[in-house]
Amino acid sequence: MNVIHKIEQWGDRHHPALLDVLRIALGLFLFLKGFAFMQNMTFLKYTIEEQNIVNLSEPVLQFVMYYVAAVHMAGGLCIILGLFTRLFCILQLPVVVSALFLINIFRSGFNNDLWMSVFACTLLTLFLLIGSGPFSIDHLVETMNQDKSDANKI
Repeated sequence: MNVIHKIEQWGDRHHPALLDVLRIALGLFLFLKGFAFMQNMTFLKYTIEEQNIVNLSEPVLQFVMYYVAAVHMAGGLCIILGLFTRLFCILQLPVVVSALFLINIFRSGFNNDLWMSVFACTLLTLFLLIGSGPFSIDHLVETMNQDKSDANKI
């Protein structure tokens, strides 16, 4: 049994339903953040350019801007639903960690955006380890597959 499968099993056994409320809140926060970025791409571009640590060419900058907005919107929606939660947590982590270090700490120090990034990063790491929980599409699909395999054994 590989390490990832062991972590998944441990996460499935140790997942109180209250964590699903946190997962949904995190997904909603990420979705709304992505929506806000899509509404104001010039602010996102300015924020990325202002950090003055990594110098990006225009095509790379455009890719990063659309990646950030799209991954927040799609990932937030999937995290809300509990669909491929671990995958979307992995896709979100580089964006949130970059926001945490490149944007918040080096640019503006300790402020509310920093604490939101810390909280989001912590929750993404948590849901990466424990999965989506009992109130999710992932759990529903897994239960249906398990019922089918049990029915085939009879």
